[in-house]
Amino acid sequence: MISQPAVDLTMSEAIEAIVTALRAGLDVEACPARTSVAVPDGELLLMPAAVGGYAGVKIAGVAPANPGRGLPRITGSYLLLDGATLLPLALLDGAALTSLRTPAVTAVAVDRLAEAGAAHLVLFGAGPQAYGHLDALRAVRPLERVTVVARRPGPAEQLARYARARGLAAQVGGAEAVARADLVVCCTTASEPLFDGALVPAHAMVAAVGSHSPTGREVDTALVARAACYVEARAVARREAGDLLLAGPATAPERWTNLAELVAGQADQSGDRVPPDRPRFFKSVGMAWEDLAVAAELYRRHASLPGDGGGGGG
Repeated sequence: MISQPAVDLTMSEAIEAIVTALRAGLDVEACPARTSVAVPDGELLLMPAAVGGYAGVKIAGVAPANPGRGLPRITGSYLLLDGATLLPLALLDGAALTSLRTPAVTAVAVDRLAEAGAAHLVLFGAGPQAYGHLDALRAVRPLERVTVVARRPGPAEQLARYARARGLAAQVGGAEAVARADLVVCCTTASEPLFDGALVPAHAMVAAVGSHSPTGREVDTALVARAACYVEARAVARREAGDLLLAGPATAPERWTNLAELVAGQADQSGDRVPPDRPRFFKSVGMAWEDLAVAAELYRRHASLPGDGGGGGG
């Protein structure tokens, strides 16, 4: 019987799984493209990948009306396969996997692009990704203060309360808070810019993870034009990263550094270090190899537990 382990890696373990996959020589530019199919009530995504000794595929659903029904906006399952035989090894909760791997990817970028002492996070959004990103960034930077910016005051205050329970000074605020930020993270479903990019301090880092549409964006052209830009892979960003594509001639793909180059220490296309005199902007759309890297590590850990055999807690 195929195992169904719980998605219970810690955030630090998920971050390490992402870094390990990149350091093993993964060519992020050659990874398979995601397939997207529009359905009457949303979108279906098919995300296959093969890395190391494993292969896998995520079938994810994006159902915009679900939050109004009290259901998650992102649904899905992940099937992990043996890389050599393609026999199924495990079936995972795809939504839980997404909520873990997306913040882990952002944290890998933040750890290499944000100032070491970054303490004030401005967090746009109050959904599962916002919670995950708060936990992930606490793992890589000494956060002291969080400003939550969200459309609905109730969920925003709930997230601020979550942050306070973890020892942070947290409050609900407005978009103008980016002027005092060390880190700005956008985890929303917005299709238009959330703040004035001219306000972002030169020392700050911004990450946008909420959209994989070429026609949607969370940041404006002013920020993109000022910033050094980083992506998971240039090939996928050319297809899906509206935050960059809608900026037009303000930026160009040949100036974007991918995540593998960043982890390898090639922090700038010119070979320079991460620039300290302008914002650093990381755009993530989500890639299938990220799911596989975290799923494979989770499977290995469960398989090594006495009496578990990869079965986990269900």
